[in-house]
Amino acid sequence: MTFGEIIKGVAKQKAIIFGDMMLDSYLWGKVQRISPEAPVPVIEIEKEEYRPGGAANVALNITALGAKAYPIGIIGEDESARSLLKLFEDQDIKTDGLIVDKTRKTTTKTRIGAANQQIVRIDIEDLHHPDSDVEKLIIAQLEKRVPQVGLLIVEDYNKGLFSDKIIAKMLELCKAHDVIVAVDPKQKNFFSYRGVDIFKPNYSELQTNLGRKFESEEDFHQGANEVLERLNCRYLVVTRGSKGMHIFSKDQPMRHLPSYAREVYDVSGAGDTVITALGLAYLAGADILSAATFANHAAGVVCGKLGTAFATPEEILKNADSKR
Repeated sequence: MTFGEIIKGVAKQKAIIFGDMMLDSYLWGKVQRISPEAPVPVIEIEKEEYRPGGAANVALNITALGAKAYPIGIIGEDESARSLLKLFEDQDIKTDGLIVDKTRKTTTKTRIGAANQQIVRIDIEDLHHPDSDVEKLIIAQLEKRVPQVGLLIVEDYNKGLFSDKIIAKMLELCKAHDVIVAVDPKQKNFFSYRGVDIFKPNYSELQTNLGRKFESEEDFHQGANEVLERLNCRYLVVTRGSKGMHIFSKDQPMRHLPSYAREVYDVSGAGDTVITALGLAYLAGADILSAATFANHAAGVVCGKLGTAFATPEEILKNADSKR
């Protein structure tokens, strides 16, 4: 499929983004002096900005590509939750799948910087699992939405949302309704997503979860195939930053795609963009290599932007044209 055909196909799709919802806060200013209280810079804040982060950023990426996003996750009852809800509503993204858990804070990452350079990040979050009542509400949302979509994207940042029960129920529902599952994992539940269609760790996460450092490319390939076998997933896609991405499957040899970033300005949210574009392109009928190439170009666009961001179809086409 050409990129034009993929983009047309993606615009017809509906997807659930199930995962850890976050708010990204940015405080930008200038540094003109050192504090007399401690040897640290004094930042005079000139601009404050809020963006969806984590799974919420994936919802924005889905919408930017023209598809319909249904976010499911948990938020707190606080100012950050209200800001996140407004950001969704501004983009016409449904928020009924966001379950309020009064016992937790909405995960918020505040980045403070000057001259386009991040100086410090402050995280506010709770990591405990939801109680049984909240868990039931989450499962009810999955039961409602899964039959309506073709793709479910998992963004597991280990913030407490995913329990064994929730993962098992999610996989059961998706299998019953023939819904494609694409997973962006971290550490805690890494080997819990058995039988999914697309599993997308980065190189570092692969090493961490295998408990070893790769000494060579051969060692990396062996480790990737161990994970592929253990998870019994259809495709294992490993991202490696400037080294691009590698695609492993049981019935085809490993395939490598180079990075298509024109200029790496900020990698925040690039993984969100990859899993979004990869999953949607595959859902739209692209083979895994074409879908990964499309996702790689989308990530190249996002790496050229400051902070968590998304790629539009026009930007992806422009990036692809520049690499020909």
